[in-house]
Amino acid sequence: MNADTIEDTVLHLPPQHRAELAHKLLLSLEEQNEGEIAEAWRIEALRRSAEINGGLTDTVSAEEAGVAARALLR
Repeated sequence: MNADTIEDTVLHLPPQHRAELAHKLLLSLEEQNEGEIAEAWRIEALRRSAEINGGLTDTVSAEEAGVAARALLR
């Protein structure tokens, strides 16, 4: 089976299966294992939470973030 055949097959999978496969493929490129990556995200979430709670950063609503993201894509 060549890469084009694999790609065509994968693109016909349901979205959830494609997302799971994409996640596994991205992990395969990482030097860290899944547990290490999860721990790094946990630490990052705690850091961001502390910044928000300490008044060091501002927050925006999901709607505002969406508007800003769409503007960047134009």
